[in-house]
Amino acid sequence: MSPNGSDRSSRRPMRRKLPQVLTAGLILATATGCSYNWEDFPRLGMPTPVTEEAPTILSLWQGSWAAALITGILVWGLIIWSVIFHRRSRTKVEVPPQTRYNMPIEALYTVTPLIIVSVLFYFTARDESKLLSLTPKPPHTINVVGYQWSWGFNYVENVPGVEGDAKADKNLSSIPDKFIEAFPENAGGVYDAGIPGDRNPQTGNPGPTLWLPKGEKVRFVLTSRDVIHSFWVVPFLFKQDVIPGHTNVFEVTPNQEGTFLGKCAELCGVDHSRMLFNVKVVSPERYQQHLKELAEKGQTGYIPSGIEQTDPARNAEKNQL
Repeated sequence: MSPNGSDRSSRRPMRRKLPQVLTAGLILATATGCSYNWEDFPRLGMPTPVTEEAPTILSLWQGSWAAALITGILVWGLIIWSVIFHRRSRTKVEVPPQTRYNMPIEALYTVTPLIIVSVLFYFTARDESKLLSLTPKPPHTINVVGYQWSWGFNYVENVPGVEGDAKADKNLSSIPDKFIEAFPENAGGVYDAGIPGDRNPQTGNPGPTLWLPKGEKVRFVLTSRDVIHSFWVVPFLFKQDVIPGHTNVFEVTPNQEGTFLGKCAELCGVDHSRMLFNVKVVSPERYQQHLKELAEKGQTGYIPSGIEQTDPARNAEKNQL
């Protein structure tokens, strides 16, 4: 047998195993890419998480990048390998043998992408279910109201000296009953209604300031009085749309004190860029003191949370609790 024939026969077993090896490598890369501890991997442009839930989002982001990078390296490696080992010879001008209808290779580029997408979908669905899960009775509830061109915050809390009942307040009537039922009993509450010209007194950043207690779970009830907005606190690594006629809800537990930036992430009109706000995370004691300060200013009760709706429209969606 010629030397060339010997080389070809020795390469065949390796070529037969190549699809299986690449498939295993891609699956392993995708599966392990979503299991990193976020502290052991670069944040890749993401800010430092400031809630207990945010590392879950960051880990998913990092894992997706890791899987994409490893997959890219394998693809780039195959391209370079093909360029080097299948380049045209200077002494031979004939067309090399063509591979057609190779079932292992066709299975490789058909099944492997499906497996990669399935693995990424699994981790995304798992983390999304965790992030959007709700507790029956959260310690704190804040109704975030979006309107052109700022934000209002209804603190649904039992504030000393403030009378009222959030469950029966007409200004909160656009919120579905399934969320109103979780409001504390006889919560008179306080509010803060912002305008684009507001400034945070400590940082000078534009927009009103939302106060949150460190280490305690907060439920956000998002409502709009006009068009679609989007509530985005940047270091939360999480945002949700604020939709008229539809109430979105999520919960977070801040774990780092400080003042952080927030903004509307949905193009909502001519002054969309002015819909900025601040989030100030403080100790639980300072948070309660802030609620008392709002009450002393006369900002008791609640501002209108959304557009008027009929009872069937408010309660048309399935229970999310």
